[in-house]
Amino acid sequence: MSDYQVGHPEPELFIENRENRCPVVLLLDTSASMSGEPIQELNKGIERFQSSVVEDDLAALRVEVAVVKFGGTVSVVQEFVTVDEFNPPTLEASGNTPMGIAIDKGLDMLEERKAVYKNNGILYYRPWVFLITDGAPTDPWERAAQRVHAEEKQRKLLFFAVGVQEAKMTTLKQIAPVERPPMSLKGLHFEELFLWLSDSLQRVSTGEIGEMRTLPPTSGWGEVAS
Repeated sequence: MSDYQVGHPEPELFIENRENRCPVVLLLDTSASMSGEPIQELNKGIERFQSSVVEDDLAALRVEVAVVKFGGTVSVVQEFVTVDEFNPPTLEASGNTPMGIAIDKGLDMLEERKAVYKNNGILYYRPWVFLITDGAPTDPWERAAQRVHAEEKQRKLLFFAVGVQEAKMTTLKQIAPVERPPMSLKGLHFEELFLWLSDSLQRVSTGEIGEMRTLPPTSGWGEVAS
């Protein structure tokens, strides 16, 4: 259950901070195949992301992050919070890969959060959904993929997919929007990936809503899946 509910404003939060919001949902694969060095590097990457974004005073107040992990079960380990209040979780790996449920959960959370913004008169940038996985879905994922494509087409969000090591890239290509194909992570360069994410969100969140911003190159951590 979310800490906030649609139709119930959060007056204290939005009185203290009236800045525009740039919400991002991290969908993180914590299945058993991520055990060992991969999950350790993922945890380091999340910490680096937080420490990098807070270096920008404005982005720290505007970027909101939520974290959904999927490994055996799907659970929200962080509800939406501005990055200056974000305490990176320590993730552990176990179980299978219920990716379809995780994507649906992330999209539902975004709809709820946008309603909260509207109820409180807060403007927001187009939300980001950032999926990181090293495997293939072990649950039905087709409906979730259809939601991603439909909401991308309606400009409701930006969906990014990153495959790690032995990720099933053919499936990720069907989940990700055609105009933004999945990326393959080079080795375990999670820190470089999250620094890219930090830089990207800082660029977006410090501009005007609706303004086109050029994102940094991904050559330091990934390549488009062939």
